[in-house]
Amino acid sequence: MYKVSLWLLKLGSIINLYFFGQTLIPPLECVNNHLLIPAQILFIVSAYRCFFPVNYGTNAVLHDSFLSSIFLTRLLATFVEVLYIYQFSYLIRLFNAGQIPLADLLSWLMVIQVIISQYFVWGAILTQKQILYFYEEMGWGIIFILYTIASAMLYCKLDNLGGRELLLQLNLLFGILYLPWQCIHLKSICLRIKDEKVNENLHKSITWNLLKQGLYRSILVKNHTVKPKDWGGVVGMTWMFAYWATLIPAWLFLIIRMA
Repeated sequence: MYKVSLWLLKLGSIINLYFFGQTLIPPLECVNNHLLIPAQILFIVSAYRCFFPVNYGTNAVLHDSFLSSIFLTRLLATFVEVLYIYQFSYLIRLFNAGQIPLADLLSWLMVIQVIISQYFVWGAILTQKQILYFYEEMGWGIIFILYTIASAMLYCKLDNLGGRELLLQLNLLFGILYLPWQCIHLKSICLRIKDEKVNENLHKSITWNLLKQGLYRSILVKNHTVKPKDWGGVVGMTWMFAYWATLIPAWLFLIIRMA
């Protein structure tokens, strides 16, 4: 089943490349660059990730290829995640136009938090300390709590949204659906750590040698597998399809179409 699902994930490459192609022609090519460029980069990188999926925690890959690289994938994902959260934060400020200072503050806190989350995920990859993945994902929960609160403030307090109320409604709907799911995701990470009997001390044994070994492992080690456990089970598969192939690309495409 997971082999079929991982191969079906490649259809997401077609979807992302279609979205990217639409950004190169009118009217989308003229969209505000603060919204357009993050979306274009996400479409390209998501197409790549759909075709060469990897799992950081287990070094799982679908293809035993140099393009199936934990290091390369994470490097690209780092830029994508900061940029698309910046796009979301910019959208809040665009709607707000300085009317509610707290909304602007929350939008910038989103950007700060996504940068912090990048340190956690890189730390997890380089040190193999699984608890850092928990802190990274907890950071994503914080980001979307902030986004949902800011969107609710704008939706309730602003009168003239220029016919773009749908974008704020989608922000609220995503928050309502995503935040409970993220709690399940965090619980699954805790269960994985417990199941693997990981007993970690974050302040112990982090040396340059360990970091170098982690870097080497992220570049060269590939676990060619389709076992459900190696891909995070149902939660991991849902995350990949939603993030790379369907929900997030479609959401960003809608933003640049309507904003």
